[in-house]
Amino acid sequence: MWIITVHSKNNLNMFEFDTEKEAMETFEKIRGCKILTEVVYFNDYGLVG
Repeated sequence: MWIITVHSKNNLNMFEFDTEKEAMETFEKIRGCKILTEVVYFNDYGLVG
């Protein structure tokens, strides 16, 4: 899961994406102070090894 957090005047927005590709496309279009984060769960065995 990928999360984009956007900070603006008196406002905080978060957007959630299933794929990195979706997140990156949106990240490039959003203006302002933004953070892209990948969320990894320890019990998600598809990402281990």
